[in-house]
Amino acid sequence: MEKKGGKGLSLARRLYASRTLGLALGLLCVGAGMYPLNPAPWVWGVMLLNGLLWPHVAYQWARRAEIPFRAEHRNILVDAFLGGFWVAAMQFNPLPSAATLSMMAMNNVAIGGLRFLLKGAVAQLLGIGLGLLVFMPAFVPQTSPMQLYACLPLLSIYPMALGWICFRQAHTLGRHKRELLALSRTDSLTGLLNHGAWKDQLEIEFQRCQRQQQGGAIALIDIDHFKTINDTYGHVAGDIVLRRLSKMLKQNLRAADVAGRYGGDEFCVLLPGLPLDRAAVAMDALRDRFATLGYEQNPALKVSLSIGLAAFNPAHDDATLWLNDADQALYEAKTTGRNRVICHGDGKPHKALLDSV
Repeated sequence: MEKKGGKGLSLARRLYASRTLGLALGLLCVGAGMYPLNPAPWVWGVMLLNGLLWPHVAYQWARRAEIPFRAEHRNILVDAFLGGFWVAAMQFNPLPSAATLSMMAMNNVAIGGLRFLLKGAVAQLLGIGLGLLVFMPAFVPQTSPMQLYACLPLLSIYPMALGWICFRQAHTLGRHKRELLALSRTDSLTGLLNHGAWKDQLEIEFQRCQRQQQGGAIALIDIDHFKTINDTYGHVAGDIVLRRLSKMLKQNLRAADVAGRYGGDEFCVLLPGLPLDRAAVAMDALRDRFATLGYEQNPALKVSLSIGLAAFNPAHDDATLWLNDADQALYEAKTTGRNRVICHGDGKPHKALLDSV
């Protein structure tokens, strides 16, 4: 119910502005249509109440309702009913009548599509029926110049206002859709691409390498002894380590590189167009910088990385084979001492690491 209420209140606020403008312009149009008929004072009073007071009453009615969304649909049907009533009261004067009915029909379509257009049409017919009973009108076949000019604001300003409201709503919905899409592709803890989103990027990069016959590299990164970190220092400390690594990846990778959290304590990086030796240098520099980080909450905590690298292989016909090469290199890095970068097919730590030992 809270969800419906929120949606209904948002709808009520939008319609409050459009109803206030539309009925004010409609009052000018209907007033011009009624003026030559010399209506009774009570008719002018009802007309003023409908044009100037009803928008505020309708908004408060919807705002205080248990389900504002349903209350606003009821209010729109009341609008349609009163519009039909005034069409009959104006003795079906062509232009004021057409302007009144068409503007309300446009509003009904914008709110609820064809189904609500039909409901609004039924309400208009009921309003016309009541107008026939009250006024017993004749048919006025001509529209005077004064009535024509009085209808122009309704015919020009109101559609622009309604169009602007619909545009703003579509823009907001589009932004929300993009935000939800981004959230569905992002790991909530690290802010990097999640497993599925990164695998999608891997497939795109693999196809690009095949199509353009250009190389690239994949890096799989594992935080050494991460379970021990969680068991010794707690899961909060483990989360801090994960976020520190993701921050370092964002700060040190190229704009074209794509980093993601593969799962648990494993991260993955696409390095488009980068030869394997240069990728090894970049990953070894990352490994070295990360090993020097300190943690204020746990000064004794020191964390190292094991990294497996694999270059694009034109002989592979599937992106998962490329990923498997990097996984094998990572396995070698973890089983041969950790805290090192291993390139697939090499089986030895990167030279920069050997030089530092």
